[in-house]
Amino acid sequence: MSGKLIVIEGTDGSGKATQTQLLCDRLAREGIAYRRLSFPRYGEKSATLVQMYLDGAFGSAPGDVNAYAASAFFAVDRYASYKEDWGRFYEAGGLIVADRYVTSNAVHQASKLGEDERAAFVDWLFHFEYDLLGLARPTEVFYLDVPTELTEKLLRAREKSTNTSADIHEQDAAYLAHCRANGRWMMEHCAWHGIDCAREGRLRDAQDIHEEIYGAVKALL
Repeated sequence: MSGKLIVIEGTDGSGKATQTQLLCDRLAREGIAYRRLSFPRYGEKSATLVQMYLDGAFGSAPGDVNAYAASAFFAVDRYASYKEDWGRFYEAGGLIVADRYVTSNAVHQASKLGEDERAAFVDWLFHFEYDLLGLARPTEVFYLDVPTELTEKLLRAREKSTNTSADIHEQDAAYLAHCRANGRWMMEHCAWHGIDCAREGRLRDAQDIHEEIYGAVKALL
């Protein structure tokens, strides 16, 4: 028996961590058992290549590492996580809530490719991670769609408030725009549950977005 895997996906600064927290808090209040995941797993040995890549060790721009190589870095971290942490819980029928997943490779890394290459890359990616590595396929993917100009403002504000440096993804405005466009394509290509997080140029209330997500999640449980 396998469980259910709910993925909260989106570009950098789209509110994934916030919505994951709100969903987990709600599940806890409802007495529903779950496990929470967040990728990449910064600080773990399996995420070393991910951290090196995002820190610019292999090049100062996202495109300096091709989509296939970068995807492998992130995939290894997920495989280790599945084997070490949550695989048995999931296989026993447990509910998993993930902030990012295989779907992040689809959004971010496929954005490095031309439109005529994206579908083939996504087919390769899903075969690699789901079929060859044996990772769980999501039950539902919620894609938080936020205009890039808004996510950029949020990222810059976060850097200032936390006094942290942006990674090579977050520093590159053009790359972020490509990721957003690719994410919208993925919503259609893979029938993800798209969440329109902005109205009239402003972000929707986080609680309002949560209610939309939770209503869909409850229907799956």
